[in-house]
Amino acid sequence: MEIVVLNETKDTFSFELRGSGHTFCNGLKKELYADSSIKEATYTIKHPLVGTPEFLVHTDGKKAPRAALKDAVKRLHERNAAVLKAYKALK
Repeated sequence: MEIVVLNETKDTFSFELRGSGHTFCNGLKKELYADSSIKEATYTIKHPLVGTPEFLVHTDGKKAPRAALKDAVKRLHERNAAVLKAYKALK
C-alpha cells in the first residue's frame, strides 16, 4: 500500500491510497469518524475495476489531518492485532 499526497492544508489532507480497495477504505473512514476533530472523512474510487481510492480528511483545525490519520491507523492496527490473537487462540 502506498500513500500519494494530492493536497494538504492546515485542516485538509487529500491523498491516493494505492493498493487498497473498499474494504480497507471503509474501515479507515469509520475509524477516522471516531475522532471528534474530524469534520469530514470520505473517499472515492473513480473506476470500479482499476481505480485508485482518493481520500479526503478534513478536521476542525484543532488537530492536524495527518495526526488524525496516524491515530486512526494506529487504532485499526491494534484492533486487527486483537482479532488475529483471538483467531490464533481458536487453533
